[in-house]
Amino acid sequence: MAQFIADKRVLRADLHGDRIRAASGSMVAFEGNVEFKHAGMGGGSGMRAALKRAVAGESIALMDCTGQGRVYLAKDALDVLVVDLAGDTLTAESEHILAHTDGLRLDVQFAGLRGMTSGHGLATTSISGQGQVALISHGPVIALEVSPGADLVVDPDAYLGSRGQLQMSLVSGVSWKSVVGEGTGEPFSLRFTGHGLVLVQSSES
Repeated sequence: MAQFIADKRVLRADLHGDRIRAASGSMVAFEGNVEFKHAGMGGGSGMRAALKRAVAGESIALMDCTGQGRVYLAKDALDVLVVDLAGDTLTAESEHILAHTDGLRLDVQFAGLRGMTSGHGLATTSISGQGQVALISHGPVIALEVSPGADLVVDPDAYLGSRGQLQMSLVSGVSWKSVVGEGTGEPFSLRFTGHGLVLVQSSES
């Protein structure tokens, strides 16, 4: 099975005759016998998946990397984090997904927050199954725990992804950027309740 290893801002993917999918244009070098081809858009295939992506505004151009060897992946010198999934689900914006192993499935989810976070979608791509997914972030990632009775409030520009049994809602009138005069429009933050982990990038995009 393919294996991911993160080395600061570069992802090393070791292939053993299998396949991974990576963001198009993210390959910076490779060793061995590896073939690359366009794999379409993430979030499933077919007309229904295309419609969901269009409505959610969420998509990621992917390429298949198949063969035997080692592939080095990077994007805009951003930090790389590898997340291991064992049948659970991770939600993240598509722009933060660098690569995933073949045992994972990407799907589009509706968070209902589009247009309210600096023009980006929010928590609209789910990654589920058995395998590894590599995420890119602006600065090192902080994992913050949410438990019943201990809610978490996050600036939307710092939000990277989440996993577990979590519910996300808007908190209006609260914004770090509005305090320093950089905010535009209605200030708000994200409140997470339930049980799980929220991944936050240490430098806002």
